[in-house]
Amino acid sequence: MKSQEFLQTRARGPVKAVSCGTLIDGCGGRPVKNAMVLIQGNRITRVGAKGALKPPPGAELIDCSRYTVMPGMMDLHIHTAMHNCMTFHNHRVAQFETMPHLQQMYALFHAQNCFDMGFTTLRDLGMNGPYGLLVNEMCAVRDAINAGIVEGPRMLIAGFTTMTGSHLELIQPRAMYRWGFNTADGPWELRKLARKNMLAGCDVIKTCASGGGGTDKEEPDIRNMTQEELDAVVDEAHALHKHAAVHCFTTSAQRMALTAGADTIEHMVFSDDETIELIRDAGVPVTPTLSHRTDHAIRLRREHGTADFVLRKMKYLQPFCFDTFRKMHKAGVRIAMGTDMGFEPDMGSNAAELEIYVKLGMKPMEAILTTTRNAAQALKQEKDLGTLEAGKLADLIAVDGDPLRNIRCLQQKKNIAVVMKEGKIYADRRPGKSKNVVNAKPGDWKIVDYL
Repeated sequence: MKSQEFLQTRARGPVKAVSCGTLIDGCGGRPVKNAMVLIQGNRITRVGAKGALKPPPGAELIDCSRYTVMPGMMDLHIHTAMHNCMTFHNHRVAQFETMPHLQQMYALFHAQNCFDMGFTTLRDLGMNGPYGLLVNEMCAVRDAINAGIVEGPRMLIAGFTTMTGSHLELIQPRAMYRWGFNTADGPWELRKLARKNMLAGCDVIKTCASGGGGTDKEEPDIRNMTQEELDAVVDEAHALHKHAAVHCFTTSAQRMALTAGADTIEHMVFSDDETIELIRDAGVPVTPTLSHRTDHAIRLRREHGTADFVLRKMKYLQPFCFDTFRKMHKAGVRIAMGTDMGFEPDMGSNAAELEIYVKLGMKPMEAILTTTRNAAQALKQEKDLGTLEAGKLADLIAVDGDPLRNIRCLQQKKNIAVVMKEGKIYADRRPGKSKNVVNAKPGDWKIVDYL
């Protein structure tokens, strides 16, 4: 039994009634016109047509009758502590100049930007600092949000657990001192490393079965771990009821992840039909992270000091990523939205990932499900998150526009009229309201140009 099961309580507290112009409940059915969502405390109690539901006396009425109401969105692959996202001209130099304490501040700021844009849940898959892995700093951000000290989205924090010379190590500058806590070798040393990360408080173990495309020091098709090593890492995660997210560029890596029992497969650049069918039949969700493969992302990274060699590699990988996505979608693989934001510098524009999915063949409703229901299932939190149904946590957003007709409406802050997490409104941009999580606008913050 998981400890969280002892903490479940019945919905208590004040009652809210949210009137919806159109309701997309996240279950995949047809949207409902003139609907209502009743909330008590932090949970939804009833959902239905407005005429069939009557708010109890004294209920707070929240008028979203001109908006599309849908579940809060989730990004399952993000790096909020990636400090170059908005304010550093050259992120490679910044890695030597930025202390972990400042990275922590950036992580909160970036998380809040995503929250303001309707992302009520983020799975942060980790980041290194000049003194090692930022698990402690990131868990502190999560815990401060959970305690109500600062406002922000629900966050699940990952620790890196991988081998010496792996992708997760090679993305750091060569001259940066390795402090441990990041890498190990052999099954038992990797088990120990996973345990250290979990002792620090992480919710997820992130590891790599293949190389990546983010540096000039590796190729995407290198093997990062043996099967025995990967099995050990995933087993340790599961032993403490944690999830294992496995970075997989290649088909061999994807098959290793399946054998190990990975909970999610990240990126999945190269593919073959047989492996895609195996993933589909196993029901393992894939997080494609296409945002950082676009021409837009390549241009932004050039502006932020990324080397031309890396940019050329990103461009080379681009068609493989898109083609694999099309194949996965056609085959019926479960897609759970993730962006790799942080490495793609437009933090807060996460919903652009959904537009890419639609351009590659998804229907808008299918795209919305990747960031709601599918994402909750991938986290194994579908009892609480992902849909607007009785008993679920009241995470919802009100959108000025119809994302089923124009998925791009989710990308503009002015269109995200209301952001609610667990029954509390954190952003309210309806007429006459001006509540934001972050009041600074893109362009307000200064570019830091070290050296």
